[in-house]
Amino acid sequence: MERNRLEKDFLEMITAQQRTIYKVCYIYASNQEDLNDLFQEVVLNLWRSFTRYRGESSLTTWVYRIAMNTCITFLRRSHTRPHIISLTVDVSGKIAEEESRTGQLKELYRLINQLGKLERALILLWLEERSYQEMADILGISKANVAVKLLRTKEKLKRMSNS
Repeated sequence: MERNRLEKDFLEMITAQQRTIYKVCYIYASNQEDLNDLFQEVVLNLWRSFTRYRGESSLTTWVYRIAMNTCITFLRRSHTRPHIISLTVDVSGKIAEEESRTGQLKELYRLINQLGKLERALILLWLEERSYQEMADILGISKANVAVKLLRTKEKLKRMSNS
């Protein structure tokens, strides 16, 4: 593929997938600087892999997978736990319309940040209302394993919130 066309296609893909990339980075970032660094790192990894994308999965699934792997690698390198990042998403995955929910959201994301990497990824995808099959494709585990791990993760979050 011609270099100019490749760059144009890549920029169009980044523009279309920007929201997805930010959501993944947001859940793993501990501050704005980390968010910016993660976003740049994900875009760089997407660029490096762009010519190898074969279309065997959806583009969004491919982007999610690279973004999550990049963020997890970033966390391993930095050896830090992410801090609370206030998102405007409630438990059912709908955008919160009332600012009165801010306290509940902070608590939810405080609890999510205490989860392991895979659990965090599962909850993020669940909040995004991804199908079990999409989650399995993104995380590289079976659909049945997604169902079991997601159920256990939800139960863990409930126990944590009652403590």
